[in-house]
Amino acid sequence: MQIPQVLIVDSEADFYAAALRKAAAGAEYLTAASPEAALSLATGAQVIIGLAPRLTSELLRAAPRLEWVQALTTGVDNLLADPALSGIALTNASGFHGPQMSELAILMMLSCARNFPQMLNNQRQATWQRWQQPLLRGKTVCLVGIGAISETLAGMCNAFGMRVTGVSDGRSAVPGFAAIYTRAALSQAAAEADFLVILTPYSEKTHHIINAGILAAMPRHAFLINLSRGGCVDEEALLAALQDTTIAGAGLDVFATEPLPESSPFWTLPNVIVTPHIGGFSDVYAQQALPRVAAHMVEYLRGGTAALTNRLDRS
Repeated sequence: MQIPQVLIVDSEADFYAAALRKAAAGAEYLTAASPEAALSLATGAQVIIGLAPRLTSELLRAAPRLEWVQALTTGVDNLLADPALSGIALTNASGFHGPQMSELAILMMLSCARNFPQMLNNQRQATWQRWQQPLLRGKTVCLVGIGAISETLAGMCNAFGMRVTGVSDGRSAVPGFAAIYTRAALSQAAAEADFLVILTPYSEKTHHIINAGILAAMPRHAFLINLSRGGCVDEEALLAALQDTTIAGAGLDVFATEPLPESSPFWTLPNVIVTPHIGGFSDVYAQQALPRVAAHMVEYLRGGTAALTNRLDRS
């Protein structure tokens, strides 16, 4: 039997390859630090491993023997929509992003509420200016979408003394949540939230789930935090709400167009914090993703693509 060839495309590709040679022996592991460097290695690859946004159509088409793509991310929006992946097995890496996503959410909430960007600006100008510092304690945070990340974040918010609510059509009671609302009752949930945090996966059903009506339902002092996908928020409606202070501000890590264009008004709005889609990142990301990747690789070596668990429905 021919040894399968696995192409790993990542800045940490050598780490993954070394670990997989031990945990999932029986394959040839090739490494490339970038999609461009991977093109010349893709011809014989039956498996490609990499961050979903970096796995381009050009790279996928350069691998005529491709059977399976293992994304190193939870989100695989671009791959699900890519015709080059038709008939190819697809799995992702999920279940470990809770700590980093939750910590960014806490950072966003604290920074927005306390107007921390203004403090940094004052420091640069040597300006001594003081104002009351709002506490998270006693505030209500509503998490739109309840999964492993939201459960981790709920625990952290409870530790801060916050009241945690959630929005989900799939779960009616979750430990750590004071209340769960259906998506149909999102306006009601938003109306009582000091912070509305978007964590739901992006799909046709969640496209613009945060629209002008939901933003209008939020209290004027409330903040929107989007760590999910840009398409979950109607950005035109959000821009209008921020400009006329229908809501107090926003912390935005994801956008409909990425990288965020230089011309975007979100860069310069005084009540917005912009981060470059770093919510899922961590300084130990490869170590976090490795167990899921290794488990899938062992399955593949034992029974091919038919043996892969947690395959994604590309229909």
